Amino acid sequence: MSSLKRLAQLKTMLELEPNDLFLNYSLGLENLAQSNINEAEFQFKKALDLNPDYIPAYYQLGKLFELKKNTKQAILFFKNGLEKARLVKDFKAINEFGEAIFLLED
Repeated sequence: MSSLKRLAQLKTMLELEPNDLFLNYSLGLENLAQSNINEAEFQFKKALDLNPDYIPAYYQLGKLFELKKNTKQAILFFKNGLEKARLVKDFKAINEFGEAIFLLED
C-alpha cells in the first residue's frame, strides 16, 4: 500500500475514532514520511494530549524539531521523553534519548 493510501486510510479511520492514540501517532508518522511537517507535529502533540506518557511521540517530536533545525525544542522533547522512559525503566528508549541528546548538545 502506498504512503498516500495509508495517509487517506488513517484519516478515514481517525474520523471514526478521533481519540485513538495509535491512529493519531500513526498519522503523524505518515505525515512525516510525506514531509507534511506541520501536520505531523500536530498529530504527535495530539497523541501526547491523549496520553502524556506515550514515549514514542516524544522521540518523534524531537526528531521533527531536529529536522526543523530547532535544536532547543528538539532537546526539550528528547529530555522529556528520557524522563518518561526512566520512570518506566524502558532501557532501550533511555539509550535512544540519551544518544539523541548527546548528538545535539555536542
